[in-house]
Amino acid sequence: MASHPSPDTTPCIDLNADVGEGGAQDEALFAAGISSANVACGAHAGDEASMAAACTLAARYPVALGAHPGYADREHFGRRAQTLAPRELERLLEDQLAALHACAVRAGVAVAHVKPHGALYHALNRDEAGADVLLGVVRRLLPQAHIVGPPCGALDLVTRRAGLKFVPEGFIDRGYRPDFSLVPRGEPRDVLHDTPLAVAQALSLARSGRVRTLCVHGDGAEATRLLVAARAALLAAGFRISAPA
Repeated sequence: MASHPSPDTTPCIDLNADVGEGGAQDEALFAAGISSANVACGAHAGDEASMAAACTLAARYPVALGAHPGYADREHFGRRAQTLAPRELERLLEDQLAALHACAVRAGVAVAHVKPHGALYHALNRDEAGADVLLGVVRRLLPQAHIVGPPCGALDLVTRRAGLKFVPEGFIDRGYRPDFSLVPRGEPRDVLHDTPLAVAQALSLARSGRVRTLCVHGDGAEATRLLVAARAALLAAGFRISAPA
């Protein structure tokens, strides 16, 4: 009787970074070993040139390419809450996903996932109707893409209900409260700058089984340093670094 290879039981984690937001570390993050990149789509940050550059980097390394749509609020970097009517939200998302998709096609890569940015990320995770709008746009424009978001909430619920793949996310460089919610920006320990703390958090999140991808914010001054340290620690702990299949 023919033998069959044993399934690979090595634990796997994705490392993603938000790029195309005007930071100086984009290529360094690709080179340092991210497996997924979330590209700003021209609303909270970025433009056609930065999207094209990120798509070229994704093809070169290679790294899974994702859309990172946000509110059209460059002054506050998309981190200020807004209230949009469903059709306004739909247009906001359509414009951004279509823009990145066009750049990806020219670079010969696919948009593999969609991860909302900043205040939009949190708003959609609290609002099933808003999450439904996102899913409708994704199914029309990027039907093969999966959704990245917090481990529980409306994004997870609506994505799974729609039959699409959801990838729960944790953050290497953001502070958490005991209830696993993020420390709001502007409060003490909202952002982690200390390498040992960030590495310990990355290992804890990966081992918890609650998340499948870990993020570093590309606009942070320490982003590449934290990514390199966390990646090394995860590999030493027996994790395999890979984008979601």
